[in-house]
Amino acid sequence: MAEDTEDGPAMDARRFAALAEAYGGDLRRWPEAERKAATAFASNEAGQAILRHAGTLDTLLDSHSVQHPGRALHDTILRTANRHLVQRRRQRFWWLGLGLAGIGLAGAIAGLALVTVVTPEVPPDHYVLDANATAFGDVGPDTIEEDL
Repeated sequence: MAEDTEDGPAMDARRFAALAEAYGGDLRRWPEAERKAATAFASNEAGQAILRHAGTLDTLLDSHSVQHPGRALHDTILRTANRHLVQRRRQRFWWLGLGLAGIGLAGAIAGLALVTVVTPEVPPDHYVLDANATAFGDVGPDTIEEDL
């Protein structure tokens, strides 16, 4: 087990290897709180071996490069985005149509309810119309010309 120093906990091989795996072989990339103990541990042979191994991985990772995407990928992305926009516009249009249809239906129901509530009840014997009936009432044979 590593002993504590006056600057903090001493570095052991397991902790040094874990930090090297996380931060790489360059001690300048390590957290400042760990650097002093890590520098002391890196001076021995085990520390040097761990740093060499981490440095090899760093070199391999640093040498990796990603190629610029080709024109075909660019065109595919634009086509897909365009198709998605067209679908969204079409959906918006249909939702707008459904909303307008709903408003029209609500208006028809409100109108029907209003007519039902406001229209006075007419007894069934008034449904029979004769030849003298008008939209303003029944003008029967006993109507005087003065009334007209």
